[in-house]
Amino acid sequence: MSITTIIATGVMTVAPAVITADTVATDSILIEEITAPVPAENHDVIHRLTEDDFKQAAEELGVDVPTIKAVINIEAGAGHQGFHAPGQPIVNFDLTMFRRAAARQGINLNKYKKSNRVVFNRPDSRKYGSYQAAQHERLKSAMSIDSIAAIDGTFWGMFQIGGFNWKKCGAASRGEFIERMCKSEHEQLELFVNFIKINDMDKYLRKKDWAGFARRYNGPSYARRGYHTRLAKAYKKYKNQSTQ
Repeated sequence: MSITTIIATGVMTVAPAVITADTVATDSILIEEITAPVPAENHDVIHRLTEDDFKQAAEELGVDVPTIKAVINIEAGAGHQGFHAPGQPIVNFDLTMFRRAAARQGINLNKYKKSNRVVFNRPDSRKYGSYQAAQHERLKSAMSIDSIAAIDGTFWGMFQIGGFNWKKCGAASRGEFIERMCKSEHEQLELFVNFIKINDMDKYLRKKDWAGFARRYNGPSYARRGYHTRLAKAYKKYKNQSTQ
């Protein structure tokens, strides 16, 4: 058995508190049990970004490498960690988003408040060992209520892309979106690049219009948080490094 799965009866199988590659096979509410094991590399090592990954992303967006490095630095953080552990992407389960997604699915969450307490409580880092372990536990419990609402109500990976944006990342299904999020940081970057292109934000990066990009990606409060100036500063740093 590979990872946390939900069988057609809606019963959660015994599994680690983690949502990984095989969790969702289709966009159907009835998620079938996946019996094939997750590839060993998903469990043994975290595949970090490489210089070749930066170059490929820059080429796909039509920008220089310092531009993509600046965007990654600001939007994913200086450490740009994509994984909590091998095969376990960084996730942030958002209860408000989950409630909205569940409502769209016609699900009344009130009846789950006792049986799935962890979903409705704050992440308990002390109980589960870390903040991310607690978030994965919440996500696993939410998946047992409704997998689609749980995926759509969670921010995924290095770039914290909302699961509801799976189609705007070029994925054919939620299942593919999750599978790629769980595979490597390269795949997370590819989904991010697709998101930029599909939402027509790459033109701002090619023009070095940091304010234009930040407005589209970070929202109307971008200026107050200084995203555009931080992007410009990061670009200058990486550009200087590339000429040394």
